[in-house]
Amino acid sequence: MLTEKETSRARKTRSTRQILGVDDHADPIYERILTAVMEHRLVPGTRLVEEKLASVFKTNRTRIRKVLARLTHEGIVTTIPNRGAFVASPSVQDARHIFEARRILEPALIRTLVVRANPDDFRRLHAHVAKERAARDKGDKHAVIRLSGEFHLLIAEMVASPPLTRLMRELASLTCLIILLFDSPNVPACPNHEHTEIIELMQKGDLDAAIAAAVGHLDHIEATLDLSLPEDAEVDLSAIFG
Repeated sequence: MLTEKETSRARKTRSTRQILGVDDHADPIYERILTAVMEHRLVPGTRLVEEKLASVFKTNRTRIRKVLARLTHEGIVTTIPNRGAFVASPSVQDARHIFEARRILEPALIRTLVVRANPDDFRRLHAHVAKERAARDKGDKHAVIRLSGEFHLLIAEMVASPPLTRLMRELASLTCLIILLFDSPNVPACPNHEHTEIIELMQKGDLDAAIAAAVGHLDHIEATLDLSLPEDAEVDLSAIFG
């Protein structure tokens, strides 16, 4: 059994970022899986087999298991005993909770960034929206989805608060899953011109209008989704296959 002194020493070896739940170095396997989720290349319900992932990434199952555990902790992956790990399938209620959380978090991020931001920050935001626009013009739907989510994450990163960045990353990833599950056909869930409006209002220092635009943007995304189905809706197989 460790003495109190030894336990204290062990705690001190952990970095602040580890205590906050943020790795000192980004894990490329974690990032690639998360990107695949955000680009809708990994759809909800996809089974994530450790052996296959270890082979694809040329690593061992222990490392894959750690990545999947992290994604499970963040709600991106669901682990089912005796069955394995699957990309999460958020429910309608989950979707509503996630948008509610974003409507609380993102105004706070904008409020902080408006005070701290410099011209370079706004140039980075405009450059990011330009990438969104280029991807949209090319018809690269995967890139559009990923870049749209990353716009909100970029704002969090500029605030430079690791816990808030981690939370925004989780919410953005879960939103991508929700869009994939509940998106109405042919309706753009996250138009980049709304991002431009948010940036311009922040540049002007019009905090109230910037926050209103951000909340309105989230409202617009949620409104494009079909969240009308009840949780216990039963699929009529006769109607589908009859």
